[in-house]
Amino acid sequence: MARIEDPDEELLSRVAKGEPVAIQAMVARKLPRILNMAARLLGDPVEAEDVAQEAMLRIWKQAGKWKPGQARFDTWLYRVALNLCYDRLRRRRETPVETVPDMVDEGPAPDRGILAAETGQRVQQVLMRLPQRQREAIVLCHYQELGNIEAAQLMGISVEALESLLSRARRTLRTSLSDLASRPRINRRGN
Repeated sequence: MARIEDPDEELLSRVAKGEPVAIQAMVARKLPRILNMAARLLGDPVEAEDVAQEAMLRIWKQAGKWKPGQARFDTWLYRVALNLCYDRLRRRRETPVETVPDMVDEGPAPDRGILAAETGQRVQQVLMRLPQRQREAIVLCHYQELGNIEAAQLMGISVEALESLLSRARRTLRTSLSDLASRPRINRRGN
């Protein structure tokens, strides 16, 4: 079996040695993406923070046991975060809700972010109504920007099954959000 190159290998070995700067760098590198993924899967920013913190704690605990070259560290970390999300979803026996909790608008200014916030909220509502596996596929491929092969491996399914989940999810999103196509588009400057 070929050795898998991992961009996190050196940093992870420093985390295993307990170097504070390395730990801070690892958190800065990984926390935002894990937090984003958990928030999209769970639909609850508080629960997402708990999942992200637990994932970071597991990095710190497992860093010394990591065997470089066998797998990418990101793959393991995403799997841990996904499992933590699954645990929370199972515990709450998720039932669809009519409205998603209000999310904080972190846009440049309130007057420029209103339409974008409304659109984002609508997308999040539809995303939360998708079946769990379809939502997971969309989050991993579109929001986490993983390739189909890596996302399929994380989900424990074939690439063909992932593509089927993505196709069904996209179709539902497109149908449910079709009215947004007629809205004016907002560029990054809010004009």
